[in-house]
Amino acid sequence: MNYINLFRSTLPETALEIAALLVLFVDLGFLRKAARATRIAVAAVLGIAGCLAALWAVSIAGPFSAGNDLLLSAGGSAGVAQVAVLALTALTLLLLIDSDFTRNPGEYVAVVLMAAAGGLLISAAQDLLVIFAGLELLSLSLYILTAFAKQSGKSAESAIKYYVFGAMSAAFLLFGFSYLYGLTGSTNLHEIALAAAVGRAASATPLLYIALVMVAVGLGFKVAAVPFHLWAPDTYEGAPAPAAAFIASVSKVASFALLVGIGTAFFHVFDNLHRGVLFVRFGFPTRYLGLLAPWELILTVLAVASMIFGNLAALAQSSVRRLLAYSAIAHAGYILLGLAFFSWTNVSAQAVLYYIVTHGLTTIGAFGVVGVVERAVGSDRLEAFLGLQKRNPLLAAVMLVLFLSLAGIPPLVGFWAKFNLFAAVLRTSGGALPFTLVALAVLFSAVSLYYYLQVLKRVYVMPATDESPITARPVTVAVLVLITAAVVVLGCFPALLQSWIASFYPHP
Repeated sequence: MNYINLFRSTLPETALEIAALLVLFVDLGFLRKAARATRIAVAAVLGIAGCLAALWAVSIAGPFSAGNDLLLSAGGSAGVAQVAVLALTALTLLLLIDSDFTRNPGEYVAVVLMAAAGGLLISAAQDLLVIFAGLELLSLSLYILTAFAKQSGKSAESAIKYYVFGAMSAAFLLFGFSYLYGLTGSTNLHEIALAAAVGRAASATPLLYIALVMVAVGLGFKVAAVPFHLWAPDTYEGAPAPAAAFIASVSKVASFALLVGIGTAFFHVFDNLHRGVLFVRFGFPTRYLGLLAPWELILTVLAVASMIFGNLAALAQSSVRRLLAYSAIAHAGYILLGLAFFSWTNVSAQAVLYYIVTHGLTTIGAFGVVGVVERAVGSDRLEAFLGLQKRNPLLAAVMLVLFLSLAGIPPLVGFWAKFNLFAAVLRTSGGALPFTLVALAVLFSAVSLYYYLQVLKRVYVMPATDESPITARPVTVAVLVLITAAVVVLGCFPALLQSWIASFYPHP
């Protein structure tokens, strides 16, 4: 093993870890008696500096292999996801400056950076051991962030629920990984796919199916797919607003990037083995595709359940945080649909990456507005947003743009994200099944417009019970305006983001 190459490949994670130690050193060593606002600002700025250093490191980091086994990839989906994780982490740290939920900002920022390091690992992981280590680093950090508002009973309750569900999902995931290792004799994704196609795992089909189900349970929890979503509404509602924004954006980007990496690794192997063979979805000889047949079926079931339940449950919510949680479950269903009908071309991967990046950006902005209103009114209920247009027209405009983008209204970026994803599904797989599923996704996207408009109705139409102004700090306003501008500009010029994502892939 070449440890110099290992250090180079993990340079972004190393930058975040050094930044976390520096934040703790400065906050606890020099600023313990300073004003809370000063400590929060300094910790956030140092954390953002660490993200910028890690962004530079991503540009020079390369893949890492131990022997012939690739452990960490570089470029492609890994590069896009790592840049997105770091950029979104920096935005959530900027939102921290306007918060007052903790008296320990140094510890909070350090844990955020550790979570981001876990996200970077799983975004590039190509080995089961690396995946599990990265997921646990990310997950343990998220449990702590959820409980960081120590004065809030909801925060503690949601953290306990999150931890219990997380521990159970980790057990399922590890159990599935152990079966995959036992069946294939390797922890490398490419070797596992090869063994499933032509090796001894191909003859152990029942055990292989069990392993895939176990892995789907573990990863389904990470992306809040139905029926493994039960932690999400409570966590989104109870966590501090910046932490909820981080969980809803950064952790989702990293988790879905892991699924993209798994799909890319599998299809790369099958493309090399069976190039020129016509694959007909759900009507193929299973000996050609090995584990892809059940894996695609599992993802399809999770996608349909998440789209239907997430949108229908969101209709009944009176808490905007919980509404955003069920909305995120529905969006996870759309993304899983794209992953279920994946291909070895870059089109599918780029469409999924476009979706998760833009959804993460929009979600941070939505939670930023909710956090400002919640601090001013003391509630995130729908009634708290009554007359927001009169109390703070700028916040109301931000919420209008972001919620319409989440609903997929053109010309905002959310529309193009859905259009690209659904088009990739239809392009990858012809036939009645993908067309029916895309039609179902479009139908429930229309359903989602109703509950987004319920919030906007209170913002713009229904009379306010209190017309006192709601104010936010300039940094928060600047972040929200920046996010809103990005949503509009990327919607009007979708090729900007598409070209940027495509630049991480080698040209044919």
